[in-house]
Formats: sequence, C-alpha cells, structure tokens
Amino acid sequence: MDSEKAEMQRFFAVIPAGGIGSRLWPMSRANAPKFLHDLTGNGQTLLQDTWDRLQPLAAGRTMVVTGDVHARAVADQLPDLDFSNVILEPSPRDSTAAIALAAAVLAQREPDVIIGSFAADHVISDAPAFQKTVEEAVKVAATGKIVTIGLKPTEASVAFGYIKKGKRLATDTACEVLEFVEKPDIATARRYVASHDYLWNAGMFIAPAAKLLEILAKTQPTLHSGVIELAKVWDTDQRDQVMEKIWPTLTKIAIDYSVAEPAARDGDVAVVPGDFEWHDVGDFAAIAELQSQGRKGHLAVLGSARVLSDSSSGILVSDTGRLVALIGLEDVIVVDTADALLVTSKEHAQKVKSLVDSLRESGHSELL
Repeated sequence: MDSEKAEMQRFFAVIPAGGIGSRLWPMSRANAPKFLHDLTGNGQTLLQDTWDRLQPLAAGRTMVVTGDVHARAVADQLPDLDFSNVILEPSPRDSTAAIALAAAVLAQREPDVIIGSFAADHVISDAPAFQKTVEEAVKVAATGKIVTIGLKPTEASVAFGYIKKGKRLATDTACEVLEFVEKPDIATARRYVASHDYLWNAGMFIAPAAKLLEILAKTQPTLHSGVIELAKVWDTDQRDQVMEKIWPTLTKIAIDYSVAEPAARDGDVAVVPGDFEWHDVGDFAAIAELQSQGRKGHLAVLGSARVLSDSSSGILVSDTGRLVALIGLEDVIVVDTADALLVTSKEHAQKVKSLVDSLRESGHSELL
C-alpha cells in the first residue's frame, strides 16, 4: 500500500450541519435551515450535495453533526448515514464545540484519524476538482499540520475572510498560512486580490484529530476537557447523561478563533488553494447570482411558485404554490411562505439578518 492510499484510509469526513441561515429568512427557519433546502434547483438539498461530494473520499466514513431538532430530516435526506456517525446537539454551541466533539469521538475510536470539516450549506460545482484538493490537504495534514482550503478570489469581495499565503510547502500547491484576516473593507479587499497573496477563507479544515485537540487544550482548556469527557462515554449508555451535564457548559466560539488563528501564529497551518467554483449562498442575492449565471434581466424561480413576470429580474422563492406577478422590478427578491412574505432588493439582501434580529427582540420567535 503506498503512503497516499494509507493517508486517505485515515480520513474521516465531518459535516457540521448547523446555523439557521438568518439572511435567508423566511425560507430558512430554525426548524428548517438552509442546508435542508434545494437552493440550486438540481432536485437535491445542499446537505445531500455535500454528502455526495464526499462519498468518493469517505464512503462509510462520514459523520454529521446537527441539532437534535433536525435528526429526522437529516436521516430522511441521508438514508446511507450510519446513526453511529451522527452527533446531535441539544442546543447550538458554535463551530468549535461541534467539530471538536466530532474529532474527540473519532479519535477515541481511531487515534490516528485525520478529519475534514466541510459545511453542509456550500455549493461546489466541480466535485472532481474539490476531491483532488481534499486529497492534497489530507496528504499535508498527515505531516502534522492543520490544513485549510482557500479559494482563489474572483473579485474583491467583502463577504469573506481572507487567508494570507506564505512560502510553498513540499506538495503540489500547498503553502504555509501567515495569517487569517477578518472580512475587510472594499479598498483592502481590492489590495488583497491585486497582490495574489490572499485566498478566500471557505471554512474548510483538514487535520489530524489529535493535533486539533492538542491546540484546543492550549487555547480553550475547559472546552477541551468537556469534549474529551464526552468522547470517553460516547459509545456507552452514559452518553445522554453526560451530554446533558457537559454540553450547556461548553464555550461558544468559532473554530477560526479557537484553533485556526492560534495555530497559524505558531506556524502550524497550511493552505491548499482550491481551483473550483464555490458559493456559500449566504443571502438571496448570492442565490440569484448563482441561478442567473451571468444572464442579465434573468428572474430565477425556486420552489412551487406560479409566476407572471414582465420586465423583472432577481429571484422569486415560494413554497405556497400561489400566483405571484412581478412588473418592472429589477434585482428584486421575493420570498413567499405560508406565514411570511419578504420583498427586498439584491442591494439590501444582507439586511435580512437585522430584520430577523428585530423579530427575535420583539418576541416573534414563532416566525423564526
């Protein structure tokens, strides 16, 4: 067996399937978040697409971490998922708790496991290119590195964080990571793109589980001890009792802050550039762009809407089946559900999140 095959045999994919996707309200709700929806019009949900992309790399070795309220929907959408590879969160505790618990459980079962974390709600059109990139990332991770996949910027976007590349490493395309940068202003983003030294941070991480947990023990020792305590009983009848005690105490923190950024400062992070089209479909404007594929004046329609359109462009999403008529509206966003109607423009798509925050603050949780 050559070393590359041996490295891939250590690989276990993890799909964190969480988050409400508040910028996609009222379609995306707490009980039906965006990863459970078909946002590409291909007949599959984002979760199903993510699963299918990973199976050539991790058949029978894929874990899903999701909220316990989504257990039935996830099981229905992924009939080949072994329930022993499901972690159900009683409540959201952010990405570190989700990924670290998966790492700890898998390391308890296989001490030398290499895990890869891939969000359930991304759109990637070139699966073979994605798989080739992950294979290289696993190869680099096998040397003891935390590895992230960075996307070559296609524009100066302020919607993503950035990764600053350093020197090349001894693989096909991997580089060391000098730093992770928060979402910049537009002038800074233009400078980053022009320099060719920065990649978009797509939030994909591949690492030996032991290395990830080692870093977490230094940066978040209480959180680390909690997931280790859980992992020790995970495959026993004590799981539920210990979960009830430990889970609410785990610190809410993103894995970028608890693991990736501290590891980068210590020179322990590498990046593999991904040469494939990637979308995080973070708002309805992004879905409209994805659906239009550069066609001007295009009105994308998702769901069961009946539509009459005259001189209108943008996106219409509906699950009501009723007739929606649009006349003379450019770059419009209309989302029609049984109990809420959203009308905005692509320019203001990011503001949907603040509307959701207002609903929460005003006590309208039944609409979330």
